Amino acid sequence: MTWLAAFVLGVVQGLTEFLPISSTAHLRVVAALAGWPDPGAAFTAVTQLGTESAVLLYFRRDIAGVLRAWTRSLRTPQLRADPQARLGWYVIVGTVPIAVLGFVFQDQIETALRDLRLVAATLIVFGVVLGVADRMAANRRPLEALTAGHAVAFGFAQAMALVPGVSRSGGTISVGLMLGYTRQAAARYAFLLAIPAVLASGGLELTKIGQGPTPQWGPTLLATLVAFGVGYAVIAWFLRYIATHRFTPFVAYRIVAGVGLFALIGAGVLTPTS
Repeated sequence: MTWLAAFVLGVVQGLTEFLPISSTAHLRVVAALAGWPDPGAAFTAVTQLGTESAVLLYFRRDIAGVLRAWTRSLRTPQLRADPQARLGWYVIVGTVPIAVLGFVFQDQIETALRDLRLVAATLIVFGVVLGVADRMAANRRPLEALTAGHAVAFGFAQAMALVPGVSRSGGTISVGLMLGYTRQAAARYAFLLAIPAVLASGGLELTKIGQGPTPQWGPTLLATLVAFGVGYAVIAWFLRYIATHRFTPFVAYRIVAGVGLFALIGAGVLTPTS
């Protein structure tokens, strides 16, 4: 991977990780359009450490409060009713589905699921899902109303993002809207829920960087740092945006992008597999 490709893909990762349009799909498609090799699942997972570091910084007070309350609840059972302590437990519960499914389908995630035809289909289908969820949203429940059952539902939605094109934030936000949560609450929980999964996945994939077809350490580190800076700015903008706007532009973008990707594949401009 060249330094230019690393910089561009870092920008793409930072721009798309928190928007409901799938960063994994965009890394795959942008690389293909530029004529670069598929950056691969390992590169994607490691650059996500950059955007996840932006989450840790942006939500540092929220995270510190949850960790304090959760730790105290381990020693004092009466404190487990505290909303912050419960949120800590629900993040753990919600992480189980992606941990199990990611382990079981690891080979498919790194190979067959990166087919551009599948990426195009998931962009369209889950764009429609997001649009329907946004239209039917009651937009009433705060994050403090989260239950164990809803945490599991969020968790399975996050696990679906193992398929490029689904979008981690898009899937979890869609489920949150269907369950009646506000857009801000669904987005905040989506960001917090991603922390254990992304850190674990990125940590495991670190060992593969520089081996075989994966990019070398230098370009990967550059992409990760760029993703951190861009991602931090996107979080702040996105949370302000959804406070007063629907997800309609993202729905339209996903559908147009998916249709356009199918057209490029059909015209022979792109080959569906790397």
